[in-house]
This record gives sequence, structure tokens and C-alpha cells, in this order.
Amino acid sequence: MPVRKQKSSESKTVTAAEAASTAAVPTAPKVEAPAPAPAVVTAPEVVEAKSKKPKLVRDSFTIPKDEYEGIDALKLRAALQGHLAKKSELLRAGLKLLSTLDDKQLLVALGAVPSIKTGRPVKTEEVAPSPRKVSAKSKKAVKAS
Repeated sequence: MPVRKQKSSESKTVTAAEAASTAAVPTAPKVEAPAPAPAVVTAPEVVEAKSKKPKLVRDSFTIPKDEYEGIDALKLRAALQGHLAKKSELLRAGLKLLSTLDDKQLLVALGAVPSIKTGRPVKTEEVAPSPRKVSAKSKKAVKAS
């Protein structure tokens, strides 16, 4: 039987350096490239990777009913102009406007707003209790009596 010669994978591996040294590269005449124009250095733009969202604060307050209805009227006016506004947007816009006033104008605006008692309003009407689910123990107590 004829003996087969095994091909070695190591003998066929040629490195890039060996290939470059053995390859015949025609020599081209060297041409000097013109000197590169000086680069105009500009200040790097400040780009935040992720713009941080402002921390939101949830708050509650007491407002007279007629002023609260004024919020709805302003929302309607904005909607007629093509901008659907939320209550919080209106309040924030009002704060921005107030912050542009000088001290005298701010005091005049604050004087136009009546002071109200803070806290939750006192319930004046006696409201009938809402129907709730009655537990089994309560039902038995009612039947027993």
C-alpha cells in the first residue's frame, strides 16, 4: 500500500511580515505631499451623553373653587389656540411670568390674591356613608340582632 504524506498545516501558515518581505513591490518614485493646512481648532461642543431629567416634586394645595375653574378656562383658551395644556403647565407658566416681575409688581400681584386658610377644607355637609362590602362577621351580627 502506498504511504500517504500528511500535509502539515504549520508549513502553509505564512505571517504577514514574511509575505511582505518576499513579495516583489515595484518601487514608485517618492512624491512629497504638500504640507497639511493647519487645522482650525474650535471649542468642543458640550454634549451631554444623556440629558438628566429634572427631579419632579409632587405637591398638593388648596385653591378657591372660582380660581380652580379659571384653570379650566385657561386650558380652553390654550386649546382654541391649538395647544393642549395641562394644569401643571399653566401653573408653571404662571411661575415663569411672576419671576419676570420686579419687586413692586410682584407685591401688587400677590396683593390681588386673597389669603386663604391652609390645610384641607372642613367637611360641612354630612355625607351618607358609601355602600361598602360587608364582611361575613358583620352580616352574622346583623342577622343575630
